[in-house]
Amino acid sequence: MNRLLNDLHSISKNAIPILDTIIPIHTYVPLDLSKDNGELIGINITDFSICQNYIDTVLKRKQGIVAYGGYLEERNLYNDTESFTATSSPIRNIHLGIDFWCAAGTIVNVPLNGTVHSFDYNNVVGDYGPTIILKHVLGTHTFYTLYGHLSLDSLDGLFVGKEFKAGEIVGRLGTPDINVNYAPHLHFQMIRNLEGNQGDYPGVCAKAQLPFYRKNCPDPNLLLKLD
Repeated sequence: MNRLLNDLHSISKNAIPILDTIIPIHTYVPLDLSKDNGELIGINITDFSICQNYIDTVLKRKQGIVAYGGYLEERNLYNDTESFTATSSPIRNIHLGIDFWCAAGTIVNVPLNGTVHSFDYNNVVGDYGPTIILKHVLGTHTFYTLYGHLSLDSLDGLFVGKEFKAGEIVGRLGTPDINVNYAPHLHFQMIRNLEGNQGDYPGVCAKAQLPFYRKNCPDPNLLLKLD
């Protein structure tokens, strides 16, 4: 574990709630949307309503409020989206962040101090919808966190350089018509180098790209400590 990862791990000994703090941490339950999950055989997970029904089933079974997971998960969730499956490019189906599936309108909190780097409404089907990227400085390290699939009004009042303190509200979860056809959830991703991107960054990669993205996008759970 290098210095940045050590520093992230040492920020808190306890789990950090990234959604509304009234939601108890013990009601965050793991969700497996990988292609290897036998429960998903025969289920069209690309349909947001069917996906939501499956998530609701898992939440009920595990007595949870928030379903989370997905870091480096190989998924079939993107099979109907041309930008992920175009024959001219390698299929991108490995997820680079953690998803937090919960009701639309749920508050999203900032897990550590940061400033707005950029934001955008990425409204192409399969993208993030409303997206915010924060810049963080930890010791000698600069890195970024991305919040995708937010509500449109989460972008209101933002400007580059706006400060957020740990625990402050950065936005709310968007509805499928705004978050470009996904069941309501937060895509949370950590990024070392944005590679010049503004308001957007790949959240899914191809298998051949994984060595780079695994390093450039560390496991968010090093910070959040949900497991």
